[in-house]
Amino acid sequence: MPAETNHDLVYAVVQTTDAKRADLREQLLEMWVDVTNAGGAVGFTVPADVAAVARTLDSQLDRVAAGTDLLGILRQNGNAVGMGFLVDAGSGLRRHWRTVLRLMVRPELQGRGAGRLLLEGLHGTAGGLGLEQLMLTARGGTGVEGFYERFGYTVVGRHPGAIRLAPGDDRDEIIMIYRL
Repeated sequence: MPAETNHDLVYAVVQTTDAKRADLREQLLEMWVDVTNAGGAVGFTVPADVAAVARTLDSQLDRVAAGTDLLGILRQNGNAVGMGFLVDAGSGLRRHWRTVLRLMVRPELQGRGAGRLLLEGLHGTAGGLGLEQLMLTARGGTGVEGFYERFGYTVVGRHPGAIRLAPGDDRDEIIMIYRL
């Protein structure tokens, strides 16, 4: 199927009061597991350990509910089909930037403009917060850094062998910055 823009996708920021909604959690968990099982580099390996993904998601949603972090999502027909967190470093010395974490869209939407809409939405949200830069990391060996470079991210460093997928399969963590 050729790449196309999905005009039925809508970016939204999850309000703190909605971060713990059971239906949202279920949609995000299912998406995260599906993205992992499709080979996505989103913190876990194939096959996804659903309980481990759920624990990580719950921890992150607790931070959103507390107002510490922000969750941007893409919705399609009312369902969450993409997500990305803007994570606060917890230091007054770092108030001017956030980390983009767990950026993903459902596998069937990849290559169709959904990632662009999500990333642009997060950039707009970050700008509205008065942030000056965003940082993210990418798993080496996936080529995903090219996607981020198209949107203005610059590679500023590599942590060789930081990610161990399996014994003998270490990957670099690529550190990227975007200036708002």
